Amino acid sequence: MADPATDSGPGAWERRILERLVLEIVRERRRARRWSIFFRLLLLALILALLLPSRWAGGELHGPHTAVVRLDGEIGPGSAASADNINAALRDAFKDAGTRAVILRINSPGGSPVQASQINAEIGRLRQRHPKVPIYAVCDDLCASAAYYVAVATERIYVSPASMVGSIGVLMDGFGFTGLMDKLGISRRLLTAGSNKGFLDPFSPLPDAQKAYAQAMLEQIHQQFIAAVEKGRGSRLKVDAQTFSGLVWTGQQAVANGLADAYGDTDEVARDVVHEDTIVTYSHRENVVDRLARRLGAAFGGGAAQALLPADWQLR
Repeated sequence: MADPATDSGPGAWERRILERLVLEIVRERRRARRWSIFFRLLLLALILALLLPSRWAGGELHGPHTAVVRLDGEIGPGSAASADNINAALRDAFKDAGTRAVILRINSPGGSPVQASQINAEIGRLRQRHPKVPIYAVCDDLCASAAYYVAVATERIYVSPASMVGSIGVLMDGFGFTGLMDKLGISRRLLTAGSNKGFLDPFSPLPDAQKAYAQAMLEQIHQQFIAAVEKGRGSRLKVDAQTFSGLVWTGQQAVANGLADAYGDTDEVARDVVHEDTIVTYSHRENVVDRLARRLGAAFGGGAAQALLPADWQLR
């Protein structure tokens, strides 16, 4: 507060302005400090909200229930149906004390044999670790190829009569442009160190030796797939000449030939098989850090991946 004795006279107005300026600076700093604390708390709340659901889908908060894990779309690294995402959700579902059974709800055309085998193996591990918690597969429209590779790890497979099931085979696809290049007068200049470094290059002729080598790899992966099906289905499987040919079957055919066990959707299995119609869906949600890392990885690694993988390996 200004001194009355000095409130007038030479320099008084300058002092009053300076005092007001100092007071305003103090007020502004207090406001800035309060807003800084507010935004820090808000950022912390957002981080917790993003991180916690991705690692813990319900924890121990639920009472008795049927846990559902969704496997939708193509199975592959970086996708919603990646082994990392599905396995994390499965672990969350099994560890919840209220889980009476787990339903793996599948609607997928297939995808990566590596990712599928990782999910298959994780289901086997979880079944051993939680022997009192059964896991069932429920197939919606599609449960084909790599998706079926996953399904056979469960105790029972339920389908709709019109579901598309099976397709126990492996493919490698790509294009060959050598004929078109000849017509256009274009020649390929490919230099390699290593006689097979240009393996399956679409702009070069496919030597018989490389074709035979690729076919041998496909056969090897096919045998791994067949072994997983035979292990998972056991004596329920009625094997004939077409079982492992890559054919896809309707749900009705799948039940008849032992690829599936019975008809049923998620609600029916929860109600009539598990006898617990309270359903809790578990899902892995990417947090901001995971999503940013994946996008950066895709941006920097995409070119290298294309160079290393000239053809598309798929179970579909």
